[in-house]
Formats: sequence, structure tokens, C-alpha cells
Amino acid sequence: MTERVKERPWWHPDKHADRRPFLLARGRIKAALRGWFEDRGFVEVETSALQVSPGNEAHLHAFSTEWRSEGGGMAPLYLHTSPEFACKKLLAAGERRLFTFAQVYRNRERGALHHPEFTMLEWYRVGEPYEVLMRDCAELLALAAAAAETDILTFRDEPVDPLAPPERLTVAEAFRRHARIDLLATLGGATPDRDGLAAQALGIGLRIAADDTWSDIFSRVIVDCVEPRIGRGQATILMEYPTVEAALARPSPKDPRVAERFELYACGVELANAFGELTDPAEQRRRFEAEMAEKQRVYGERYPIDEDFLAALAIMPPASGIALGFDRLVMLATGARNIEQVLWAPVTTP
Repeated sequence: MTERVKERPWWHPDKHADRRPFLLARGRIKAALRGWFEDRGFVEVETSALQVSPGNEAHLHAFSTEWRSEGGGMAPLYLHTSPEFACKKLLAAGERRLFTFAQVYRNRERGALHHPEFTMLEWYRVGEPYEVLMRDCAELLALAAAAAETDILTFRDEPVDPLAPPERLTVAEAFRRHARIDLLATLGGATPDRDGLAAQALGIGLRIAADDTWSDIFSRVIVDCVEPRIGRGQATILMEYPTVEAALARPSPKDPRVAERFELYACGVELANAFGELTDPAEQRRRFEAEMAEKQRVYGERYPIDEDFLAALAIMPPASGIALGFDRLVMLATGARNIEQVLWAPVTTP
């Protein structure tokens, strides 16, 4: 029997030599983006990775630890899944434009595009509409490509022109175009019409389980029908998500069934998630509690709500914010096929 050859560790000189061009490009891209923000009056901030709540999204999983006081008392703490809560507290404190390159941590995630520890680039604009973030995304795609000395973004042979204006597509339009589903017809009541969406999904051949919720079916349509067809040739801004799928975003003034949320796609890769930020602490609490109830139902656990964050939200001014996966952007600009090619020191797991 042939013995399986063990893969070389990331620190092996030969493997590092293969990765080094990607890592040097990473540095150039980071420097270019940092300069872009500074030229526009943004201040760079640093946030603590240890938080009383890692975030309250049902399908995100955190790393947990505990804080021990000098007197022997103990309290649970979590590594944040995003610097969002801390950044919004800084907006409440008076900052107007800020950005951060934050190391963030997500459990149960590892693959070509996922890593337990990665870099999130977040930025916030007080008093500016979330459409401005769409312009930001277009400029940063072009800037990253220039810093990497390339005229194309690519992942798994799927190219995107970084200079082409991103397509703007509402989620409802994407459902009609790519799945022949009338999404808005299932919204508008006190709760989404689960059976109505299920019937339409079954009609196009998707497999639906009896215990699938409206959100489960929505996600399946996105993954199976929409994502494979967007961000090809040019980036796509998928916008106006249903409000029930935008726990941290404010409802659209044009149609309360949808929210001021968009995601940026390029080369078939989800790059960024943006919001016109919700600033109603009572509504935010209600949404967090609903998300944690769903987490309890699916995974048998829940995370605490950060009361300090809700208190800050009460005085936070209207703002727009976005989180972009910096490592993924580097991958697209360098042509890397695995996220570990663009990380200086990947996590070694048992």
C-alpha cells in the first residue's frame, strides 16, 4: 500500500516561496486601500476582539472563552465575528467616518474561501446614504486590481473587469430573472408566506423539506439559482434584501418589505455586505431575539445580547456601513485559488 504523502506545512520554505508573491501583493493592496480612506477623511480605528457578544446572527458560530477577575470571578467572553458593534459605539461617541482592518473569528468555517481567522475591512459613513457605499465598492475593486498590477479579477477561471461599473440588481429582480419566482408576493404580511414561497420553489424543481422555514427556502434559491449567475464579467451589487433577511439594516423608505442592504459579488464570490444602519434599539432587540430563537431551534445554543451596544444605538446618528472580506478581495486580485495562499500565517488546526 502506498503511504499517503503528508502535505507540507505553510511555513515550509518551498511552500512559502510559492505563496510569497500573493502575500507581497496583499501588502500593496492594503496600503493602497488605507491611503484611499485616509485621503477621504476616514480615521482608522482598532477594536477589541473580546466582546460580551460575538454577534447575533443565527448561522454564525463564535469562539468562546472566559474572563477571570483578580478576585476569582468568571464571566464568558467571545472572539468577535465582526467589529461592527464596537464600530457603531464609536459612531455614537462622535466619529463621523471610520474604517478598520480587523482580525475576526468564525467557528465551523474552513475551505477555499473560509478560514477560522480572517481580516474584515469595515467602514462607516455618518449622515450618508447607503448608495454611496456602492460607489466605494466600485472604486476599491479598481484600486485593488491596480495595486496587484493586474487588469482583471479572477477566481477559478471566472473573470471580472475591475473597471466595469457593477451591475445593480434587486433581490426581487434576481428571483424573477434567475428563478422565475415572485418574491415580493410572499412578503407584506405579519410573517412571510412560507407556503407561497415553497410552492414556487417546488415549481422550478427545488427540493423543499416539510420543516424548511421561509428563510431556509429563500437561502436555497439564493444559493442554487441566483449566486451562480451573478458577478460574472462585471461585479454585481445585489440589493434591497427582504427586511426579514437584514437584521441590522433599516427598512427601505420606498418599500418596507425590503431593507437597505446589499451584497457585492465578483467572480461568483460574495465580497461584501452593506447596510443603511438600523438605529432603533427596541426594533434591534426584537430582531436579535428572533435570530437567537432561530439559533436555539437549529443549533441548540444562543449568544447573549450586548446591552451596551443597544444603549449606544439609542444615540447613534443615521449612518451607512459595510463589511468586506479583505482576504477574498486579495484572492480575486492575485488569482489565488485558496484563502491560505493570501494569509501570512494560516491557522493550524488539530
